[in-house]
Amino acid sequence: MRYKNTFSINVTKSAMKTPLLGPRRHCDMPIRTLDDLAAQGQTIGLRLDINSPFTDGSLADDFRIRAHLETVEELTTAGARVVVLAHQGRPGGDSFRCLEPHADVLDGLIDAPVDYIDSTFATAARDRISTLSDGEVLVLENTRFFSEEYIEFEPERAAQTYLVTKLAPVLDAYVDDAFAAAHRSQPSLVGFPRRIPSYAGRLMEREIDVLGTIESTARPRVYFLAGAKVPDSLSVAESVLEDDIADEVLAGGLFGNLLLHAKGIRLGEPTDQILVEFDALETLPRARRLLTNHGDRIRTPVDLAIEVDGERVEIDIDDLPVESPTFDIGSATIDEFGEALGSAATAVLNGPAGRVEDPLFTQGTRGVYRAASAAENSIVGGGDTGAVLRKLGIDGFDHVSTGGGAAMRMLARETLPAVQVLEDAG
Repeated sequence: MRYKNTFSINVTKSAMKTPLLGPRRHCDMPIRTLDDLAAQGQTIGLRLDINSPFTDGSLADDFRIRAHLETVEELTTAGARVVVLAHQGRPGGDSFRCLEPHADVLDGLIDAPVDYIDSTFATAARDRISTLSDGEVLVLENTRFFSEEYIEFEPERAAQTYLVTKLAPVLDAYVDDAFAAAHRSQPSLVGFPRRIPSYAGRLMEREIDVLGTIESTARPRVYFLAGAKVPDSLSVAESVLEDDIADEVLAGGLFGNLLLHAKGIRLGEPTDQILVEFDALETLPRARRLLTNHGDRIRTPVDLAIEVDGERVEIDIDDLPVESPTFDIGSATIDEFGEALGSAATAVLNGPAGRVEDPLFTQGTRGVYRAASAAENSIVGGGDTGAVLRKLGIDGFDHVSTGGGAAMRMLARETLPAVQVLEDAG
């Protein structure tokens, strides 16, 4: 797929000085990309984000692995010796696993030979790296099996961790393609650029291209913000409205419920309790200020959907509160939001409109996203949103990000540590 509204961040290709991270950051130093890397015969540490869902002990979705194929294949075709660093799950979680299945999937997707070793930086890993042939890939073990990798460090301190100090001497360069983890400041993400030449992979480059330059896209720009991460949605709304990047914000899901609550509308005890459980009520003062300052550019739902005796029932806002939890936006809201998004020059979306794991409540997400795909330029935040769209079979967007939290932070004009350290290395 070709992406609209993109530009090269390699200064050798363009004299443009478009801010990489939005209007609050103005950097003259570009991020180096694969265009700047002579990869032949070089041993390259390649940070990927292939963190994937598991079902019955097997990888259930290879989307994130496939998203990195352009970078991996470009390096192997150029004759690089590629050493993959990646993580899977969180310590103690059900998906906290080794990376052997990921290596097997990658091996089946590319022509280059792919090997796996159950070591990350110990002698066995370093010895195996020394025997790599040009064009070969070695997948190291889950970086989070190493305790320091799950700690946030300043880059200078990250460069002193065991992972970096042991691996950097056996690597000629480092390539970061893990945009989905770019909001983390962990050793494998921010430590290597302090020690060895570092570059952005193609996926990282494209994500920065698209998400970091929203303000250069055509107007009107309409944002749809929803999903369970209410504070993140609020931060994005604050940023894009205060900086006049968005012409309109449409609020769905729990974020929409929060704004209705901030307007003084009581949805009913079950939904209000859900807001408490998601720690959303702590954001009420911010939500009220947002509505006070920018309420004329914010749309909240005009109807909601609940379950009654196993059936979907839609309730007008004027008929609230109700005794059942609200799990989706209603048909009138779908039509209203869909019209705004479909007629936008740029539509930016993040999060499902309702409880999509329940078939009764996929209607809002289907309607909103299908309408948005007709916009001149449609950009979707990644993570869970991308997985939902694939599950529902909704496509036709100009860009679907691989990152959830990273995408939201970039859209909120926040600095991403892994992007910042690449910029500094440039």
